[in-house]
Amino acid sequence: MLTTDELLNEAMSLPVELRAQLVDELLKSLNPTRAEIDELWAAEAERRVAEIEAGQAELIPGEEVFAKLLKRRSQ
Repeated sequence: MLTTDELLNEAMSLPVELRAQLVDELLKSLNPTRAEIDELWAAEAERRVAEIEAGQAELIPGEEVFAKLLKRRSQ
């Protein structure tokens, strides 16, 4: 069996595409996806995009959002 250092060296020698795939699979193993929750978030994102495109959403500039968060944090 490979040591951690040997395994890391082997992984680092892979082409970038394979390293990215390896990282993705390792992260998935740490945080397994829950298909139902992923589907719900995707549907929510699509709903929000549709509201924005239809002009039904009040958009707040990111700078304003972060300023409010910083103000809240400092209180």
